[in-house]
Amino acid sequence: MNAGAAPPVVICIRGLLTRIDGRVLHDNIDLDVYRGEILGVVGGSGSGKSVLLRSIVGLQTPAAGRITVLGQELRDLDGDALVRMQVRWGVLFQEGALFGDQTVAENVQVPLREHTDLPQRLMDEVASVRLSMVGLPADAAGKYPAQLSGGMRKRAGLARALALDPELLFLDEPTAGLDPIAAAEFDVLVRELQQSLHLTVFMVTHDIDTLRATTDRIAVLADRTLRIGTMASLVHDPHPWIHEYFAGVRGRAAMTG
Repeated sequence: MNAGAAPPVVICIRGLLTRIDGRVLHDNIDLDVYRGEILGVVGGSGSGKSVLLRSIVGLQTPAAGRITVLGQELRDLDGDALVRMQVRWGVLFQEGALFGDQTVAENVQVPLREHTDLPQRLMDEVASVRLSMVGLPADAAGKYPAQLSGGMRKRAGLARALALDPELLFLDEPTAGLDPIAAAEFDVLVRELQQSLHLTVFMVTHDIDTLRATTDRIAVLADRTLRIGTMASLVHDPHPWIHEYFAGVRGRAAMTG
């Protein structure tokens, strides 16, 4: 994200209250996500990181509060309007969430079949371009997810998330389960795609190395509230979990790595 005047806000959350099975996860949370940034979201187990992502993309209904995406408040959108909004973002869920009975190319084409009238020839071309874009070889297109490594499945899921050329990209634990080399390569890929495609990225992660390598700002969920800053500033946060996460052994290693 460029220095200077703040860019437009593309995701605006105000007074978000989320309950799951009677337990409050988010209590009066406010958050702005700026166009062109990579925002990392981190927090302890059960803090509601993925729930926050699901709330923004309309898969979780908050108990209270407002979520505005690309200038439109989600609760004001009916079914068709919400679908038109969802076309403007792509989501990579944990493990890629690929359909095991479809080839990689067919998986990438799922959003195209759902939201466009493109002929099969053009869908094949789009899938080929997207798979190349995420660093998969051409022969991956005809394989099934079970035939791919974990890192390749993540890349295939990312290709599907980019199929409709979205403005926003949501990533849920994109490096979970990857070895350090594959995770570092995926971090580089995310940053390169964000820059080349001018994406805004909302990324849930637990990986402090990923935060260091990719993010412009970090939102930390702790005790049902939200703190926002950079890695350098969050080191000094007095909250015990935040301080340990960023100033502990792994945090110091990431800062100096």
